[in-house]
Amino acid sequence: MAKILNEWTPEDKSFWQSTGKSIANRNLWLSVPALVLAFAVWQVLSVTLTYLPNIGFKYSKEELFNLAALPALSGAAMRIFYSFMVPIVGGRRWTALTTASLMIPLVGLGFAVQNPDTPLWQMQVWALLCGFGSANFSSSMSNISFFYPKAEKGTALGINAGLGNLGVSLVQFVVPMVVVMGIFAVGSDAQSYVKGDVVKSVWVQNAAFFWIPFVAVSAIAAWFGMNDIASAKSSFKDQSIIFKRRDTWLMCVLYLGTFGSFIGFAAGFGLLMKGQFPEINATQYVFLGALIGGLARVAGGKLSDSFGAARVTTLVFVGMIFAVFGVLRFLPEEGVAGSGSFQGFFACFIALFTLTGVGNASTFAQVPKIFHKVVKDALGGNATDASIELNANKESAAVLGFSAAIGAFGGFFVPKSYGISIAATGGVASALMVFIAYYAVCVGVNWWFYSRKGAKTPC
Repeated sequence: MAKILNEWTPEDKSFWQSTGKSIANRNLWLSVPALVLAFAVWQVLSVTLTYLPNIGFKYSKEELFNLAALPALSGAAMRIFYSFMVPIVGGRRWTALTTASLMIPLVGLGFAVQNPDTPLWQMQVWALLCGFGSANFSSSMSNISFFYPKAEKGTALGINAGLGNLGVSLVQFVVPMVVVMGIFAVGSDAQSYVKGDVVKSVWVQNAAFFWIPFVAVSAIAAWFGMNDIASAKSSFKDQSIIFKRRDTWLMCVLYLGTFGSFIGFAAGFGLLMKGQFPEINATQYVFLGALIGGLARVAGGKLSDSFGAARVTTLVFVGMIFAVFGVLRFLPEEGVAGSGSFQGFFACFIALFTLTGVGNASTFAQVPKIFHKVVKDALGGNATDASIELNANKESAAVLGFSAAIGAFGGFFVPKSYGISIAATGGVASALMVFIAYYAVCVGVNWWFYSRKGAKTPC
C-alpha cells in the first residue's frame, strides 16, 4: 500500500467512486480511535480530580478547578502549532507521532496520584501535558478535511470530531470502573477512599494507566494504515494567508461559542455538579453530557449538509441562551437548604451538551463553503477550478485547525469562570450570565455574515 498519495482529486466523481472513497474512509476510521484516545487523555485529569480530596490530597476547591482548566489552556496553545503541521509533515506521520506522545502525561499522572503529598506544581505539569490530547484535534480535523469532496466534508468532519468527542464521555464512564479494580494497578498499593461513613479501596492510578496499551496500538495502526497526500503539502508561510482573512476570525468567535462551551462544560461538569448538589453522586451522571454532545455532533454534520450549516448554527446559539437561563433557574440558592432542582439542572445541561454538539459540527461545516468562495474571489475570474479547489482546501484545513485552537480555550475559560465566580460571589450564576451574553453576540455575528438573506458569504 502506497504511503504517499501522489494523485488525489476527490472532486472528480469517477476517481472518488472508484478509488478515493475507500481510501478516505480507511483514513477516517483509523483517525477516529486515535482522536477518541486523545480526548480521553485531555479529560482524564478532570475526572481524576474528583477522587483526590477523598484519598488525602489537600488541594483547595479553587486549586482543583484551576487544575481542571490547565489541560484546556495548554491544549489550546498547542493546537495553534498543530494546526499547520499536517501539510508540513504529512497526516499519517503526524497522527502516529502525536498519538504516541499521549503516553507521556498518562505515565506521569499515573505515578503522581499515588502520593497525596505530590506538590501542586508537579500536578500542574502533568495537567499541562494532558493538553497533548487537545492539540491532536486540530491536526486530525485538518488531515481528514483533505480526503473528502466539499459535498461530504460536513459529514466526514462530523463523524471524526463527533465520535472523537466520545473520548470525553468514555473517560468519564470508564474511570469510575477501573479505579476500583486492583488488577490494573501499577506502583503503590490501594488508596483509602473516605467519604462520610464510606471507606473503600481504590487505585486512582488506573485512571491514567488503563489507556496506555490502547494508545500504543492506535499509534502503530496510524503509522501503517494511514496515508499522506502529496498535494496537501504546504509551508507555514503559504498557510499564514488565513490570518489576513476576516472570516478566519469570525469562525474563531463562533467555534469558541460552540466547542469552547462543549469542552468547558465537560471539564467542569463533575466538579460543578458536586459543588451545587453535594448529595448527588456525580460520577453516575457526568459522562452522559459528553456522550450526548459527541453523538449530536455526528448528527449535526448531516443536518448541516442537508439544511444549511449557517442556519443550523444560528438556531443552536438561540437554543443555548434559553438552556443557560434554565440552568440559572434550577440552581440552589446560596444558604437555602433543599433549594434548587437537580433534575431541572441536569436536563438543561443535557440540552446544552446536545446543542453544542450540533453547533460544533455546523460551524465546521461552514468553513469549507466559506473559504471556497473567499479563495475564488481572491484568485479572480481567470483561476481554474482545480486551482481554486486546491487553495481552498489548504486554507479551509488551516482554518479548521486554527479555529479549533481558539475554541479549545473555552475548556480553560469555563472552569476558570466558575472558580472566579465562586470566589467573588459564592456561586456560579455570574459566570453563566457572561456565557449568555457571549452567545447573544454569536447569534448576531453568524446571522449577519452567514445566515441572513443577502449575506456576503452565505453557507
